[in-house]
Amino acid sequence: MKTYLVIGGSSGIGASTIERLIRNGDRVIATYHKNEITSQHPNLSTLSYDVMGYDPLNLEGIDKLDGMVYCPGSISLKPYNRFTEEELIQDIRLNVLGAHKVIKEVSSFFKKSPEASIVLFSSVAAGLGFPYHLQVGISKGAVEGMTKSLAAELSPNIRVNAIAPSLTNTPLAENLVNTDEKREANGKRHPMGRIGESQDISAMVSFLLSDQSSWITGQIFNVDGGISSLKK
Repeated sequence: MKTYLVIGGSSGIGASTIERLIRNGDRVIATYHKNEITSQHPNLSTLSYDVMGYDPLNLEGIDKLDGMVYCPGSISLKPYNRFTEEELIQDIRLNVLGAHKVIKEVSSFFKKSPEASIVLFSSVAAGLGFPYHLQVGISKGAVEGMTKSLAAELSPNIRVNAIAPSLTNTPLAENLVNTDEKREANGKRHPMGRIGESQDISAMVSFLLSDQSSWITGQIFNVDGGISSLKK
């Protein structure tokens, strides 16, 4: 049984990841901030944690982690001349500095694992320009740079990869997917003819955490219905 840390597991991709890892027989420690995690299982432990705060992450009783996934994120869509410097800094704090802080705090727990894995989240908008996505592009572009730099620094004992999804049906994207019409219209933009679901992304998370990906590090994986590389 492996032990994984999921930061931000109360909904969406984080919740789907927890369910998948538990089905695989793994142990999961999952954090939440505003909304408690409702799932219950003997292999699941939950704790309140604010990645934007200053309190340390309390992993009392844990002596080893085999991997972690950092799920908190934001979708801030505005014209470039309408977002403030403070709003951009908040996005960077959440998407980049929050992940960096957690990795620093838990790095000692990886030392007892023969092969640990870290999974971060970018966005299709970091590599493919979309109008009104400048905040997303800046913060997630930084996540991609952090992924590659950390992968180089932490290899060979810790692997670091990132997933860059396109629009996915999660609470984070609620304003973009909250009607059948919006889901259909956004789905038509993708070569696969639909938007993503949490399970599409958590399947890749599970793979990147597992030993099946033991020779993969420093990579950005576009799980995006083909939108970043195909044109129909």
